[in-house]
Amino acid sequence: MSAHQYDHGHTVAGWTGFGIVTAGAAVLALGVCTGSGVSRAVGLGIVLLGLLVTWALHLAGWGKPTGRRPREQWDWRVRDPDAGDGHPGCLGCRLAGRGRRRTTAAESGVPVPVPRPRSGAGEPGPVDAGGPVR
Repeated sequence: MSAHQYDHGHTVAGWTGFGIVTAGAAVLALGVCTGSGVSRAVGLGIVLLGLLVTWALHLAGWGKPTGRRPREQWDWRVRDPDAGDGHPGCLGCRLAGRGRRRTTAAESGVPVPVPRPRSGAGEPGPVDAGGPVR
């Protein structure tokens, strides 16, 4: 039984990203303290690598969607079964092109409005032959 009564959101992607970015921040801080431009550049590179690794792990299913997860998915070592379709409202998934399922109007069952052709003033139009088109 878990001692936590709610989902903390701990995930493999989160912990891995935290570790890499913390190491990058330490190298960056060392570069600031010593005045080394190379150390600062390497530190920023490690931080950027940590962000990319976290994003890749999130897309691979080792992250978590926004909001609460079901209780059986609270453990940090559980993969997200819905990651392949993209999480609704997730910026990382939208940047990867997930979660934007586009359907045509015929597939969605929504009627498509057909524009009426415009005819000259006072002339009956082909759709509305009963009177002038305005």
